Amino acid sequence: MLPQEAIPAGPAVLRLPAEGDAGQIARACSDPDIARFIPFMPSPYTWDDALTWITKTVPAMWENGGAGFLVADPGTDEVLGAAGLQPPDRFGASEVGYWLAPWARGRGVATAAVRTLTERAFALGVSRIGLLANVENVASQQVALRCGFAYEGVLRGAGAPWDGAHADIAAFGRLSTDPGDPITPFLPFFPGGFSGGSLTDDVVRLTPLTTADAADHFALASVPDVMDSHVPPRRPVYAGSELVCGYTRHRWLTGQRLDAAIRDARTGEFAGDIQLTGVVPDLGQAMLGYSLLPAFRGRGLVTRAVNLLADWAFGHTPLRRIVAGTTPGNTASHRVLERAGFTRELLVRGLLPGPGGTRVDDLQWARTRD
Repeated sequence: MLPQEAIPAGPAVLRLPAEGDAGQIARACSDPDIARFIPFMPSPYTWDDALTWITKTVPAMWENGGAGFLVADPGTDEVLGAAGLQPPDRFGASEVGYWLAPWARGRGVATAAVRTLTERAFALGVSRIGLLANVENVASQQVALRCGFAYEGVLRGAGAPWDGAHADIAAFGRLSTDPGDPITPFLPFFPGGFSGGSLTDDVVRLTPLTTADAADHFALASVPDVMDSHVPPRRPVYAGSELVCGYTRHRWLTGQRLDAAIRDARTGEFAGDIQLTGVVPDLGQAMLGYSLLPAFRGRGLVTRAVNLLADWAFGHTPLRRIVAGTTPGNTASHRVLERAGFTRELLVRGLLPGPGGTRVDDLQWARTRD
């Protein structure tokens, strides 16, 4: 597909690997995230594994019509990672893949390598290039968007088994006719990025849900009045909390929804959750939801959380309108919304499914950007 020659790629150079690179490759591939997110990567990764990749795996990629490169520093020749293309299928489509050494991250190296390979392949007649990433591998999904790959959905259970289970895979794609401009997420991460970002007023702190929050999320979902207010009302299962928490950053990055924990800013304790769902970019609208553990109620924490989230959303996203729905009898939630600047708009009769096949009225609220 591509000539077997070095290719400049911004802060890196793409070149063929040599046996002398084996030590650095083995050190890079001992990183736990590489072992977790790269299918069939040996773990632990040894010098012999690196030599096999150099002398057998990469030559086979070229022989089959694909391409395999080492990503290196153009000045020092230090190993930064690897990148490659699958052989085009009968429809002229290929797939790009890569890994990056821990010491090379955060410098735009992966984005430069993927963009360079993609554009070279398009110039040679490839019609489409896909990029697949574990739903929890948000860094790789960010690379896809920065390289102009459109989000196309989730392939359930399509990833190689890790820790006893098949992983869900986020699919991205770019056509040769696409502009290739970086795609800006509709919902940016909180200040501090996807790993440690948060919002706080020094009383409450909002942080993205993570898999470490699954037990707390399940305990919250199991509170009787929280179960009753779920649409539709249902008894939670722990796997559901694991999915919500594990998917949080993926759904956030791809503009589907935002899920955050409400925490006591002083102690860090999990107090509840808050979310923006039903995101409609063309309308600039999203729906607010929240729940609080009984032990933290009566202290004004939800009002603070709603204000923090709404102020941030109106200041840092294209959202112009945030809506919320409550049952007519949920006076505690009414007070929260009123204190947070929401206005009652209308009552919709029998909109929501209730317990035992009943229907429940929905009192709708909204707050708009000033």
